[in-house]
Amino acid sequence: MAAEKRSALGRGLSALIPDRQPPAIAPSTQPATEPPGGGSSQAEGPGAVASHELREGRQNIGQALEVDLDLLDPNPLQPRAHFDDRRLDELARSLRASGVIQPLVTRRRGERYQIIAGERRWRAAQRAGLLKVPVVLRDVPDEKLLEVALIENLQREDLNAIDEALAYRRLVEEFHLTQEQIADAVGKDRASIANHLRLLKLPAEVRQLVAGAALSMGHARAIVGLDDHARMKTAAREALDRHLSVRETEALVRRLLTPAKPTRTEPSTDVHTRHAEERMRLALGTRVRIVRAGKGGRIEIDFISEEELNRIYERITEPS
Repeated sequence: MAAEKRSALGRGLSALIPDRQPPAIAPSTQPATEPPGGGSSQAEGPGAVASHELREGRQNIGQALEVDLDLLDPNPLQPRAHFDDRRLDELARSLRASGVIQPLVTRRRGERYQIIAGERRWRAAQRAGLLKVPVVLRDVPDEKLLEVALIENLQREDLNAIDEALAYRRLVEEFHLTQEQIADAVGKDRASIANHLRLLKLPAEVRQLVAGAALSMGHARAIVGLDDHARMKTAAREALDRHLSVRETEALVRRLLTPAKPTRTEPSTDVHTRHAEERMRLALGTRVRIVRAGKGGRIEIDFISEEELNRIYERITEPS
């Protein structure tokens, strides 16, 4: 069963990727020089052949080519909303050292090439100062472009959790695929698809934290279990401010979902008490409640782990 699932992973792009990969392009950043008399020697290079075939319109679908970076255009339907600068720089260093091994998948658009899959490699190649990249030319009609781009990005597993969830939703809404069909196409189980789609219930503020990797998929799955956006934002801020682990965030969510026990004490509703609670919360980095009982009362300080208790203790007892 596992072997069948793994083999299904490649079916969505089997028509796009050739059986034999072209060799990596050497990471040269030197511009080609045109020889005297029209540049006949340059025409012998693979990049020149590709350019010549582009002008003559003689490329065969499925052919591996080397093309100039400036002949490539990004996919306007690119499902990736966020390109991480740090990771692009890391990939650029790798491409500078080893060249581009995995070809970009492209289609013809007039005298140019449009990227179907591989925009991240294209951007990194620009940063690396490369002049050419390997591409595979495919005949993909406009109505299939988005579907192919979505599935390719999902199969590569390099989208953040929110972009991945948005891609799944587009496959459901625009291509009327079921969660089971999506799971088969990208080689994941249906529960994983459902869990990602649930993340879209998060408010925009929390989604941004997940997309930017400030909160993990595990944190997001715990927080989305809350029943309203206000509490989701509260939990996300506490998880971030207090550096909570996924397990600690799950405990926080359980506590927020547990109804408060009835008490005979007066609630701390006056503005001075709320102001004092907020000052102490900021000072200690955790929730603080002032519970009044007649002229007295108590102060409740929340902690989730032994480590957090020690941190609060040190904060309270440190000399001023």
